[in-house]
Amino acid sequence: METDNVTFIEGFILLGITDEPDLQIFLFVIFLMFYLFNLSGNLSIVLLIVTDRSLYKPMYFFLANLSFLDIFYSTTTVPKMLSGLLIGDKMISIFGCIAQLHFFHFLGSTEALLLTSMSYDRYVAICNPLRYHVLMGRTSCIQLASSCWLIGFLYSVCQTIITFRLPYCNKRQVTNFYCDIKPIMKLACADTKQGELLVSGIFALVSVSTFSLIIVSYMYIGRHLLNIRSSRDRWKAFSTCTSHITVVVLYIGTAMFMYLSPSTQNSLEQDRISAILVTIVTPAANPLIYTLRNKDVRRAVERLLAQKQHCAKLY
Repeated sequence: METDNVTFIEGFILLGITDEPDLQIFLFVIFLMFYLFNLSGNLSIVLLIVTDRSLYKPMYFFLANLSFLDIFYSTTTVPKMLSGLLIGDKMISIFGCIAQLHFFHFLGSTEALLLTSMSYDRYVAICNPLRYHVLMGRTSCIQLASSCWLIGFLYSVCQTIITFRLPYCNKRQVTNFYCDIKPIMKLACADTKQGELLVSGIFALVSVSTFSLIIVSYMYIGRHLLNIRSSRDRWKAFSTCTSHITVVVLYIGTAMFMYLSPSTQNSLEQDRISAILVTIVTPAANPLIYTLRNKDVRRAVERLLAQKQHCAKLY
């Protein structure tokens, strides 16, 4: 195995998004607003689902898991990116890089698996409503969610081991604002073709499997909706799926574009733009997507606000 230098590095330099000072300040403010909205919006959804008994349903159980994931998913990358934009802190230790890559893929893959579980929930609710409470009982939901977390963890462990078993020598500059597989592997002082194929194969297995299961679920849902004569009832049933479809397209679609495309210098630049969408924009958009089009959540918010106003009048 040939190496460029026998001196092995202790850390990496994250190149970030831009080197222009004025643009850095502007992006810092924009991304900080997105991050704070992500934290407040998703935390509010988790607390609302936990405290409002009307939301004790399988759909909202998975949504609470999704919101919880989004909080920590962004937190693995965004704070470090913000410090780089504000004070130029671009150094990350090798162990910090390993942890960042692991948790990024652990939480990201778990989110994709949870979206798959949510599509199954919608399939059962629309196509088999009489058995919904049997098939999607408390135990079934916990088992589904636990499986998502476990598979996501194992997937991330595999990807992290494959990436960091390679030797890294004198190359230190990561072409992204966080440690990710493709830009890190480009810095290895060894042949990475086999590793890249293995990483892409594992990702393809997970992503294509989840996306295919979602497609199959919606094929059955679509076939069932076509048998509904009333257009009003048909739209009412379909409207419960629109938020989920939007998130699937934004998240899984972008992730597949990032990790299944060939690893070239141009693709790494494109991945940096895609990463902004996946790690910053989508997690912040999820609360809006699920609340604006969800009557149950809106009503729960209205009840909570009414309770606060009532308490304020009493005191």
